[in-house]
Amino acid sequence: MHMNVSEQPGEVDLRPLSARSVVLSLLLGTHPPELPVRDLVRAVEPFGVGGSTLRAALSRMVAAGDLRRTDAVYRLSDRLLARQRRQDESVDARTRAWSGNWEMVVITATGRGPAERADLRHRLTALRMAELREGVWLRPANLIRPLPDDLDPVAESYTSRPDHPARELAARLWPLDTWSATARALLAHIAGAHHPADRLTAFAAVVRHLLADPVLPPELLPADWPGAALRAAYAEYQREIVGSMGH
Repeated sequence: MHMNVSEQPGEVDLRPLSARSVVLSLLLGTHPPELPVRDLVRAVEPFGVGGSTLRAALSRMVAAGDLRRTDAVYRLSDRLLARQRRQDESVDARTRAWSGNWEMVVITATGRGPAERADLRHRLTALRMAELREGVWLRPANLIRPLPDDLDPVAESYTSRPDHPARELAARLWPLDTWSATARALLAHIAGAHHPADRLTAFAAVVRHLLADPVLPPELLPADWPGAALRAAYAEYQREIVGSMGH
């Protein structure tokens, strides 16, 4: 069963910029993720966000729990700090040499409602696992990261080594050709995006796409896999943004 993707092959998933999305994109790419309001005013100006629009957006974001404010400094909430960690990992995933083993998580809990099942699917997908069949999730054991302890009440985890060829299994679990085609389309798009708002929109799409990268061992990837090139382009953009803010 292939993981869900939002694009058709080669289609770039661009979404309109709002004041909120501009602020979040800037803070998610800033370490530590906090900025004084005067720096935010200066930082959002190239993206067409005026001071009054920014202040209204900041008030709504604090009320919604997106941001925390101390004096005149805005920082990401704990919920969005977790999102920043996932985003950072998508750009710089920590891997190890692959031994041929696979992680397997089998869902053992029963009687869960649709919301609980959807949340668990989202969490396992965020761990870069894919569902072989209902309740059975797999991935090569090449990531340096533990499985969360709070999975224990609802699932059991195993180390496995499938009999079928690993490349064939990976191709069944992930739409690798689709991911690759979209990554190449994004690389072509960002090469031609020069206006700050166009670049921010494009790189927001890059981050979403990197979050869907399964980060497979090189042995299981198609030839000319563009994952490293896309990560390098985003890392360069982060340096560009930080430089423009004077950090």
